[in-house]
Amino acid sequence: MDFKKILILISLMLFTSSSLANTPRSTGKYKNWESFTAETDKGKICFAQTTPTKRAPSSIQRGQSKLFVTFRPSEDIKDEVSITSGHDYKTSTVIAASGKKRYSFFSQKNFAWLLDDQEEKKFIKLMKKATNLIIKARTTKGAETTDHYSMMGFTKAYNTAKKTCS
Repeated sequence: MDFKKILILISLMLFTSSSLANTPRSTGKYKNWESFTAETDKGKICFAQTTPTKRAPSSIQRGQSKLFVTFRPSEDIKDEVSITSGHDYKTSTVIAASGKKRYSFFSQKNFAWLLDDQEEKKFIKLMKKATNLIIKARTTKGAETTDHYSMMGFTKAYNTAKKTCS
């Protein structure tokens, strides 16, 4: 994992913390998605995020699951897709699927990312067209988790986050 990805992981974890002084401010709620902006010591950050409409199995104790698309203009980062399933991932890929399309994410602790900018562009295009997205992953103990995300409202939340950070 490169240094940029580590910084993003740390920042995303901080943004989900309620103790952060510059708590992200909502810039719009669109069906199942919401866009946010915040100021950091490295400049403005904007992101669109959602939580699953369904999680399985219910027998596994885990934190919140979220799907993000992030923009950090001062760091020249745009369209970064990341996922957290509320647990540390087993060292393996995390799979996102919609219809017959499947994307493999690499994981580090409790976050997962696509491999490169080209994959992110293709995935965002899929997210704009899709109705639902399913994320399958494995916990460090090997149990499979499945999160179902609605893509309703994604395009508006994505466009708002992108515009806010342009």
